[in-house]
Amino acid sequence: MAILKLARMGHPVLKRTADAIDDPTAPEIRRLIADMVDTLADASGVGLAAPQVHVPKRLVIFHIPESRAREALDDDMEEGEDEEDEEDDEENGNGDAVPMTVLINPEIEALSDETVIGVEGCLSLPDMIGRVPRFRHIRYKALTPDGSNIEREVSGFHARVVQHECDHLEGILYPMRMEDLSTLGYVDEMGRSELPLGERIRERKKAADND
Repeated sequence: MAILKLARMGHPVLKRTADAIDDPTAPEIRRLIADMVDTLADASGVGLAAPQVHVPKRLVIFHIPESRAREALDDDMEEGEDEEDEEDDEENGNGDAVPMTVLINPEIEALSDETVIGVEGCLSLPDMIGRVPRFRHIRYKALTPDGSNIEREVSGFHARVVQHECDHLEGILYPMRMEDLSTLGYVDEMGRSELPLGERIRERKKAADND
């Protein structure tokens, strides 16, 4: 296992459509997954796509710690989500932690036209955040490392993370989804403003740097 170098915005590997994986059980795919898990842990991130480690394959990993899941529900309310939507998220388990999940050749389907705006960061755009609209309800399906199928219907932060990571497989970075680029900026600067999550992201970064 190894810590892989992260590709940053501007690198050609982040601009292209990733290639499908023919055999999800192949040894090289198992090694890639293990290295990506180590790399994600080292970066204190939530999700990572293979193109971000210079491998143009249709593979993403993600996890949602309980603390981040609960934070996300709070931030949805700050962004204007009403109590009914928050209750719907809780009923669907979207305030719950999600263990490390591997998606191979994932596909996403929006289950409604409803979108929500939330704050996102990305390991390929270090120290930056911005407000990004995403579909609130989605269904995703993919292969797992043992070749079986996974299919889930999710909403809230879980849906946001999956959409963000799968965008990397299409050569899309989150600023390309933004409607207002004035909300894109450096964490240290945005943390001084009223942008939801800005201060908390800055504090998490400080804590990670001190680990």
